[in-house]
Amino acid sequence: MAISNTHGVAAAALFALGAIAPALAEAPLSYTNEIALGVYSFGGGNGYHSMFLVTDDGVAVFETVNTAHASELLTAIKEVTDQPVKYAFHSHNHWDHSGGGKVFQDVGAETVMHSDAAAWLAAHPGQETSPPDEIWDGNEKTYKLGGKTIELHHLGLNHGLGMTVFVLPDSKTAYIADLVTPNRVMFTIAPDFNIREWERSLDEIMELNFDVAVCSHNELPPAEVVKGCTKEHVQASGQYIEDLRAAIFKGFETEAGPEEVVANISLPQYAHWGHYDDWLQMNAWRVMLDLWMGPYPWYPQN
Repeated sequence: MAISNTHGVAAAALFALGAIAPALAEAPLSYTNEIALGVYSFGGGNGYHSMFLVTDDGVAVFETVNTAHASELLTAIKEVTDQPVKYAFHSHNHWDHSGGGKVFQDVGAETVMHSDAAAWLAAHPGQETSPPDEIWDGNEKTYKLGGKTIELHHLGLNHGLGMTVFVLPDSKTAYIADLVTPNRVMFTIAPDFNIREWERSLDEIMELNFDVAVCSHNELPPAEVVKGCTKEHVQASGQYIEDLRAAIFKGFETEAGPEEVVANISLPQYAHWGHYDDWLQMNAWRVMLDLWMGPYPWYPQN
């Protein structure tokens, strides 16, 4: 499985979250790597990771992110194959993931998005977003490309709207955006991040048919980043929130107030994770708010 760094862009000093995101200790890796036969992980040097599938009848792309990332991804694909890109799949509505689709539309690809995400983007278009060519509904849909199966799994409410996990059962690979962030503390203060529903979604992801996945964000060592993430990382993400919730309850056993509980939160087993010092207390506040006021967001499902 070959690794290439020839297509790289200048590494970003900040995540695309903007000024609220802390500077990275090291520049994210720019790479292309074959994680299974015909399935490639891609890092744009910006802290975001995409995936693409190469078949005899074209290419499928998973997560276009933004215009610069999508352009680099298209260049990387052309270095691997001369097959045209047929599909570009979006995972969810957030602007920092759903931009860049026009790069692939301009070369003839059809962009695909769940109806919940598409409806939100129609009402709130981002600077680098474009209306999807195909909108799908429900919880599951299957595409076929070059004899390969692409499964789309919408797991309901969790993070953002229309969040979709993509599974390629022929190679037992998957693409997971934002729900699993190996070696990185979760950014749970995103206002549309329902923590309890996210935990349910992690359990459902564990049941999906894959061994290796590309996770949109992670802080694994470079040699591991290029290989993707696994179900061990899915479990670790859920365990982190369980341990954080337990630490909060333990803090309240001392009859301390919320401010004191948060100030004294410590999970040393995760101290090596990215953004531990930056986001741990923010996450504690969010978990406490959910415990006090109830989970958010929520909307009725048909």
